[in-house]
Amino acid sequence: MKVTKRFVLGGMAALPVAASCATTATPRTADTVVVGAGVFGAWTAEMLRRTGRKVELVDAWGPAHARASSGGESRLTRAGYGTSRRYSEMAAGSLEDWKRLSRDQDLPLFHNVGVLAFYDQENEYAAGSHETMLALNLRSERYEVEQLRTRWPQIDWTGVKFGLLEPDFGALMARRSVSTLVEQFVRNGGTYRKAAILPPKGGDRLEALQTEDGETLQAGEFVFACGPWLSKLFPEVIGARLFVTKQEIFFFRPPAGDARFGMPAMPGWIDFFGDNVMYGFPDLENRGFKVANDNHGDIVDPDTNDRLVEPASLAQVRNYVGRRFPGLKDAPLSETRVCQYENSSNGDLLIDRHPQWANTVLVGMGSGHGFKHGPGVGKAAARLLESPSAAPEALFSLATKSETQARSVH
Repeated sequence: MKVTKRFVLGGMAALPVAASCATTATPRTADTVVVGAGVFGAWTAEMLRRTGRKVELVDAWGPAHARASSGGESRLTRAGYGTSRRYSEMAAGSLEDWKRLSRDQDLPLFHNVGVLAFYDQENEYAAGSHETMLALNLRSERYEVEQLRTRWPQIDWTGVKFGLLEPDFGALMARRSVSTLVEQFVRNGGTYRKAAILPPKGGDRLEALQTEDGETLQAGEFVFACGPWLSKLFPEVIGARLFVTKQEIFFFRPPAGDARFGMPAMPGWIDFFGDNVMYGFPDLENRGFKVANDNHGDIVDPDTNDRLVEPASLAQVRNYVGRRFPGLKDAPLSETRVCQYENSSNGDLLIDRHPQWANTVLVGMGSGHGFKHGPGVGKAAARLLESPSAAPEALFSLATKSETQARSVH
């Protein structure tokens, strides 16, 4: 038996979509089925819809759900990537798509607070980031330590040599952005449905998917953008090439009436001082001052991992906050969050065809920095389906992903 229901995202009712409570196989046909309604899957579905395809977007729990890597409050968007011009270009191009999506929304999807990276010494990554951005006509402003002290006196700059500010970038509101994108996708003719997909099976070509409810989804093309679940759907093809790690995030309450740690007084920031790369945001929309460690946490299972922070991690972050942001030394903890990175061996994204099924594209391995690139990832994935003879970009190919972690992209 089929029923029709309305789904609501972000408080706004979208167009009717089909759902099923059937236990018998019922074929459904689309031009393209995209599995995974996170940032990569949602943008890929939208880019394919714009080509005139009939696209069905499927997710087991819903767009940017609580256990997805695309959930949570905020993500940095920046273009500083050392000498990796491709990521800088993709970040800049994607930002324009994010801004267009954000226009006319009741609540902003993008906060242009700027992003400040600071360093304890001159290095190739910082120099490459600055030079690459300038070569692409993107603003990158260098601040020596005395200038940093003058502009942002609420930060203790001990040990810092210089900083690089990207004034045109800032914070994306993650969950809200993905929900808004899926709403727009459905409003413009796409289809979204909630369904759990079984690991796919096929010969020379993938013809259909089976859901856990016994339904059959038929299509001419398939995209899998399943975040940390990609290796579970493709244990032989992906398997140990995907590293899912526990990442802990902390929000601290600034002192009452203290505007120094909110917008616009503070930018988003990345601290490249020492062994632990720390990053965070000003108090966005009164949720608290966000602090997180970018270093990889323990390997976890996204299905069974209890989302609880470790006491040792909280102690480490409290010590860091008290040292770098003295005005928050005794700030109470407002909330915590545990999410995950799904890392490739080298930190590069995956956008490639399945090695046996030419009509199937695998997208993922966001590696902690992928969210900002969502629109660019969607365009690259759609390009592979639009041009069957086109080779994937080497940077994003499955062949460059190994089973040994050696991340070089931050």
